Formats: sequence, structure tokens, C-alpha cells
Amino acid sequence: MTSFTTPDGVSLAFDDITPAGGPERTIVLAHGFTSNRSEGWRRTGWYGAFERRGTRVVALDQRGHGESAKLYQPEAYTRARLAADLLALLDHVGVERADLFGYSMGTRTVLQAALDAPERVSNLILGGVGGKLLEPREPVTGNPMAEAMLADDPESIGQPVLRSFRQFADEQGEDRKALAAFVQATNPPLDPDAMRMLPMPVLVVAGQRDSGAGDPEELARIFPQGHGVTVPGCDHFSAIPHALTKAAVFDFLDGLLDDPFPDRF
Repeated sequence: MTSFTTPDGVSLAFDDITPAGGPERTIVLAHGFTSNRSEGWRRTGWYGAFERRGTRVVALDQRGHGESAKLYQPEAYTRARLAADLLALLDHVGVERADLFGYSMGTRTVLQAALDAPERVSNLILGGVGGKLLEPREPVTGNPMAEAMLADDPESIGQPVLRSFRQFADEQGEDRKALAAFVQATNPPLDPDAMRMLPMPVLVVAGQRDSGAGDPEELARIFPQGHGVTVPGCDHFSAIPHALTKAAVFDFLDGLLDDPFPDRF
């Protein structure tokens, strides 16, 4: 296992895969909640796909996940800390500027990193999200996701989405106490005005049946160089390994997507 220690003393595991002949570009990958770098990116074919394109892949296990340190205080998992982890990883591997690709929870990490250090981001890819990212969350009693992570019996979890995340965490052998702390972190709302100022090209891609994401084009429209792509027939989990998601990402990185919103502003 390769790891480094962040400025606040957290050990994070990561992969750094450089193709033969040297990289044409570097992409940093941030996985989703309850996942890890191996499950989220290697098993789903992204490592191999980027390697065939001559791209250096740097992928981390976000804190609380995979082989990275498990922390049990919610304040350890703020979006600002996760973004700082990613930027510290860039420093550690000696990369000044890279493409960033996050999926689901990972989109918030890469988006915050882009907001904090836009000069270090060439292209930004936000997967598994859409217009609902900026909608105010409906008030709920307690923290249902944390409760699902800590439930003694997964079959007692009534909501199918919560039960699926819990089952996935169990399948990956994740530390459910750390995951419960993760989802209890307090974060300020994302700032749409700051997002409108991001200078880099942005791709928003999500499955057609991903009811929790909303319309990718709705979110993409907020960015000066935003592109929205819907992957037909896919839900939140099936979109990430899908060939059409990979095609959208590679077309975007190759500059082959036309601006669908010439009058956005």
C-alpha cells in the first residue's frame, strides 16, 4: 500500500499509475461514499481505460474509507478537509495541475478543490450528480444515513437507498462507525456564485434513472464552460462502469463536446 500523511496528520492510501512512455496528462480520481479507490475505479475499468489513453492516474481512498485512516469525529470529515486532502496529494506526487474526476460524494470533494485552487485544475468532471446538488435539503429528524450505518441488522433499514448503501459498505468491509461520523460532518452550502466563476471546462454526467442526482444539464448550465450528459438506462450505481459514461468523459477531455448553452449568461 502506498500512503502519505496530510498536513493535519491523517494517513491516506493512494495509487499512482504512470503509463509506459510517460503520461500525456494526469487525472485525480475521488470515489463515492462507502466505496474506495479499488472498487470505485479499478474494478469498474477506469484505471485500464485511462492507462490505454496514456493518462497518469492518481486515486486516493478518502479519509474514513478503504485503506485510509478511520476517524470518529464528524469534524474530521468536512468538505474543506476532503478538498485539502486532494490538493495535498497533488503536492505529494509532484503534480502542479491536473484533471479532477469525482463520483457522487467525490464530486463534492473535487468541486471544493476546484473552488479553493482553480489554478490547479485543467478539467473538472462531476459524476453521479445533477441539478439537485444545489437544492436545499429537506429537513429530517436525526441522521438517517448515520443510523443506517450503525444499525445492528441491515434488514431493519426501511428506506431502500439507505439499505443499499449499508449493504455496499458491508460488502466492502468498510468501517461503519467511521462512515457514520463522515455523514454527520457539518458543511456550508455550495456557493453557486463561486461556481459561476470557475474558469475550467466542467462535465456533469449522471444516469437517466439516478433520481437522487437530477438533471445533469441543469447543473452544467451554471458553469461558464459546463457540459451536461445523461447516460440512458442507468441508475446511480450502474452509470459509473458504463461504456457510455467513459465515452462522455473521454469526448469531454478531448474537447469534442460542443457548448450546449451558448446563451447561458
